[in-house]
Amino acid sequence: MIDFIRQLFLDLYEVAPRWNFIFFHDPVQWDRVVEGFWVTIQLSIACVVFSVIIGIIGAWLQGSHNRIVRNVVQGYIQFFRNTPPFVQLLFFYFALGQLTPTYSPDGWLEVPIISNVGWAIISLSFFAGAFNVEIFRAGIEAVPESTQEASEALGMSRLQTYVYVVLPLAFRVSLPALNNNLVNLVKTTTQALAIAVPELLYQFLGIWNDYPSALYPSLTMVFVIYIALVGILVYSMHRWEKAMRIPGYGT
Repeated sequence: MIDFIRQLFLDLYEVAPRWNFIFFHDPVQWDRVVEGFWVTIQLSIACVVFSVIIGIIGAWLQGSHNRIVRNVVQGYIQFFRNTPPFVQLLFFYFALGQLTPTYSPDGWLEVPIISNVGWAIISLSFFAGAFNVEIFRAGIEAVPESTQEASEALGMSRLQTYVYVVLPLAFRVSLPALNNNLVNLVKTTTQALAIAVPELLYQFLGIWNDYPSALYPSLTMVFVIYIALVGILVYSMHRWEKAMRIPGYGT
């Protein structure tokens, strides 16, 4: 079956040279696509998880009684929301990357302790996390004040109230807006190609550079794969939103 598919796309290339799906009939190029796909998946999952964690912690710190803490969180939000994610990515990698320590695994070559993939995760997580903080803050404000007062009356601390009472309710309210932000985050991971992260778009551009006749097929496959990835994410988040919905709450 695999040999048949390879031969099919090879015959297509011979008939229409401008449509060279070389990654379907060349095992080496196929391996590049698979590698890029898995790097994109891992990058997306890591950024989604860390950005949600940042959003949850940041939203809690916004309610701190310490004015300095609140101002620091607000400064973080304004910085990352008001600057382009592409500029942030370059700043983290080329500016902060120069300040990080290095190590020598073979005794000769100095390697930074944070790779380009690591900087991409850090930069994109902080970028999306700034929006998630505001999303969770809005969800927290939707929780009735009386509910929080009732938990405090039962002897819960502020942290316990947030973890066991406020956050579960706020999370449900925040899911629609969180869904949109996470979809944008997955699409933004393509910008990691600027610092040579071998994700999907980076690999397809490399194939195009090596084989100019693969331009149209490469761009087509990028569109198809990202439509599928985003579609799966949206569907999963929608099912999760329905599963967590509390009848009569937030409507």
